[in-house]
Amino acid sequence: MKTATVADLRNNFRRVSAWIEHGETVKILKRGRAFAQLTAIPVAETGGTLVKPDIMAQLKEVWGERILSMEEVKAMRDDELADDLG
Repeated sequence: MKTATVADLRNNFRRVSAWIEHGETVKILKRGRAFAQLTAIPVAETGGTLVKPDIMAQLKEVWGERILSMEEVKAMRDDELADDLG
């Protein structure tokens, strides 16, 4: 298994991606510690298409047709900020 640093990914991506394309698994090091592995997955296995989440459908599922007033939004934001501080 080959290793590369985060800087290698940034500065020498072409070289690192060539390793992956040739079947190598690459261990990624961040500050000297391994934190990820990159392995090629053939496109045929994933179907070759990227499925984007339907954000509007998710919002509708959570909130329905509800329209929030500015007071409700402010109250929710204040509660959220109070939780972060507490």
